[in-house]
Amino acid sequence: MRFKRGVAVAAIALTSVLSVVGCAKDSGTSNNASGGTGGTEGCKTVDKPPAAEGAASSSDAGAEVDASSLKVGLAFDIGGRGDASFNDSAAAGLDQAIEQMGVKKENTKELTATDQESESAKQSRLRQLAQEGRNPIVAVGFAYSAAAAEVAKQYPNIQFAVVDGFVEGAPKNVTFLGFAEHEGSFLVGVIAALKSESCTIGFVGGVNIPLIQKFQAGFEQGVKAVAPEAKIVSNYITEAGDLTGFTDAPKGEVLAKGLIDQGADVVYHAAGASGKGVFAAAKAADVMAIGVDSDQYNQKTVAEYKDVIISSMLKRVDVAVYNYIAAVASNDLASLPEVFDLKVDGVGYSTSGGKIDAETEEWVEAYKQQIIDGEITVSDTPSGS
Repeated sequence: MRFKRGVAVAAIALTSVLSVVGCAKDSGTSNNASGGTGGTEGCKTVDKPPAAEGAASSSDAGAEVDASSLKVGLAFDIGGRGDASFNDSAAAGLDQAIEQMGVKKENTKELTATDQESESAKQSRLRQLAQEGRNPIVAVGFAYSAAAAEVAKQYPNIQFAVVDGFVEGAPKNVTFLGFAEHEGSFLVGVIAALKSESCTIGFVGGVNIPLIQKFQAGFEQGVKAVAPEAKIVSNYITEAGDLTGFTDAPKGEVLAKGLIDQGADVVYHAAGASGKGVFAAAKAADVMAIGVDSDQYNQKTVAEYKDVIISSMLKRVDVAVYNYIAAVASNDLASLPEVFDLKVDGVGYSTSGGKIDAETEEWVEAYKQQIIDGEITVSDTPSGS
């Protein structure tokens, strides 16, 4: 049986970016073309950008791909399936491959990392999947980079992929799947600026490393593009080397509360499973939150907080994992993009829950097209760095 590769990718994208017009908690910033706040409260904004002209979709009918013979291994980062974020997005890509490309669920294997584990533990996990005959093996998270490069040398006939990873001089059977997180974060920064009433906006990062700084950088640039006078307050749960910042919801809640106490009424997190704490703080204070990676409004593990989630920055790990499996099945790894950016729907934003009104979406789409067209270059380094 054969399956349509491009059709499935389009289906993934459409479910996450479906536009829903509703009555959000709005600051009165249903801004008009002359700029201003549009009301007595909220951020003073620049002029509304010209409307985006209809851009051609990056997806097409695609090639037919049959992946039924593959035995896929998935090595999760800490938090695993059910983290409502990064890992769940990777899992969705595998689930879609099962549904659309014929991968047999019984031929897949999932393993999950533990907090503060050693490099040898990561290698052992990947080696276990290889010894069981899994091919390809997808490792979720930059922490697997060195381990994947090492284990791949021992299994040259098995294809490995690392989401977010990179190692100079890695074996040819290792593919690194990278994203333009800063571009997607710019878009939710636009949303935050338009929705804030206090014009103080918060960012909570999980671990203070360059990868997460990309989220902060794009978010800050998006806020400032719309509201140059906005105040942005930010903090990180842990410093580099301590990955518990991605799994410590109580600390995430404490940090988010601190930003809210400084006046933030919209808080964006890039903190993995710690984001649940950010949502908890937002709900307790009756302010707005922006999720990350997955469409967190629709994630069951954070459903109790969905009423404060106005959007999520979509890091399409699902698309990358799905496309990688398809490329392995068709023996065409060269077809993969160098980076999953806005041009290939590798990042984006969600509108689930009806909190993004039509005019806000017009602003976001206009900026999105400017980024795709190269009129705006989004920095991947925070302004204060």
